[in-house]
Amino acid sequence: QVQLAESGGGLVQAGGSLRLSCAASGGTFSIYRMGWFRQAPEKEREFVAAISRSGGITVYADSVKGRFTISRDNANNNVYLQMNSLKPEDTAIYYCAASLNRGLTYADYQARGRYNNWGQGTQVTVSS
Repeated sequence: QVQLAESGGGLVQAGGSLRLSCAASGGTFSIYRMGWFRQAPEKEREFVAAISRSGGITVYADSVKGRFTISRDNANNNVYLQMNSLKPEDTAIYYCAASLNRGLTYADYQARGRYNNWGQGTQVTVSS
């Protein structure tokens, strides 16, 4: 099974940018669909973005569309989340996740239950 480790979180002012990274190990990275989720205090974990195995398909939550970009590097077993124009409501712990699901619907990309492996998370705090 693949193990995931996130990095790149931190404190940033509103309007700023951060780039999160997720390093995968212990499995064949390219067979996994990858996703980013986030969880704010006292809220449920929610979908942020996902990317297909080849990187040719990307899916975003409406709340981040146009501001965040997901990408992957299969040669180096990494997935990234570039976050621009950050808002205080983006404050959360961000989690990387891997899925073996092959479905093509939006639900297949965004549902937490479709993801088999999770990282420990990295904190992102956006100050106003």
